[in-house]
Amino acid sequence: MPEYVIPPAAIAALPIAGSNALFPVRRIFCVGRNYAEHAIEMGSDPTREPPFYFTKPADAVVIGGADMPYPTVTKSLHHEMELVVAIGTGGTNISIEDALKHVWGYCCGLDMTRRDIQNEAKKTGRPWDMGKGFDLSAPMGPLVPANGFDPSKGRIELKVDGRVTQTSDLAKLIWSVPEVIANLSQLVALAPGDLIMTGTPEGVAAVVRGDVLEGMVEGVGEVRTTIV
Repeated sequence: MPEYVIPPAAIAALPIAGSNALFPVRRIFCVGRNYAEHAIEMGSDPTREPPFYFTKPADAVVIGGADMPYPTVTKSLHHEMELVVAIGTGGTNISIEDALKHVWGYCCGLDMTRRDIQNEAKKTGRPWDMGKGFDLSAPMGPLVPANGFDPSKGRIELKVDGRVTQTSDLAKLIWSVPEVIANLSQLVALAPGDLIMTGTPEGVAAVVRGDVLEGMVEGVGEVRTTIV
């Protein structure tokens, strides 16, 4: 049997609500500008353009309500509250009608963003990786099995130090969860363990050390972290 020349990395995983089981994370795909009001506040056209994606590394997840360190090389760390979809059955060219059959469950997540680095990348036409895919940039709550959950509606909200900063409804997603799964499966072969962060509503804003972030999606659960 071959041996690794260095110890292999630990498997990133999400806890399952009410269980000791874990969901191994393979990849994290993120949908950009998937709420019209957020697209407008970011200076973009809110019309229904084809969805686009960026990624975060699997080990960006922060679980169990653990603290999130304020990242280096930024003066503008923004919160983005999102519904996260966990893929349980992979596939390519998945139909919209069959898309939800591929979902294992859902959780709440924060797409934390070094906005100044992202904005500079936009200006120069460079990738967003260092603005989005940095270490510990994806706090997530416990995963709940799909169990017939309807991702087409439900309140999504984020509080910072008890003050509501983002509030909307999943019904306002420009591209619905089934549409996103179907579209993304045309671009890559989705696999068990893949996560899809479905986009954030309006109200994104900067946070500082000491801020407590508490997010929720109706029917799914909560996510919590403190910036340290």
